[in-house]
Amino acid sequence: QVQLAESGGGLVQAGGSLRLSCAASVRSFSWYVMGWFRQALGKEREFVAGISQSGTRTYYADSVKGRFTISRDNAKNTVWLQMNSLKPEDTAVYYCAADRQLLSSSVYSEPAEYDYWGQGTQVTVSS
Repeated sequence: QVQLAESGGGLVQAGGSLRLSCAASVRSFSWYVMGWFRQALGKEREFVAGISQSGTRTYYADSVKGRFTISRDNAKNTVWLQMNSLKPEDTAVYYCAADRQLLSSSVYSEPAEYDYWGQGTQVTVSS
């Protein structure tokens, strides 16, 4: 059973930074493609960032490109999302997602491509 636990959310002023963490309770974490999604109140879940199994490939939504950075440490079973220059429109519940693949270099951006999800962590950016 794959369990994902997000942490690091909170309240921050516009222009500030937060670092989200996602700890995975899983064997062979390096086999999992990882992603971050977010869902604002009344809106659909949207892709934020994704990272390949090895961490060599990343992909970002246009709305966060240049401000957010996704990274992972396979030895620590952890993926992070560093969020800088936060804006009020970044306010949402942020979810970590995982998908197990065999030796893939892919990065996925669709929610349907991920099999496992965390419970989410709230990020609120005040203006």
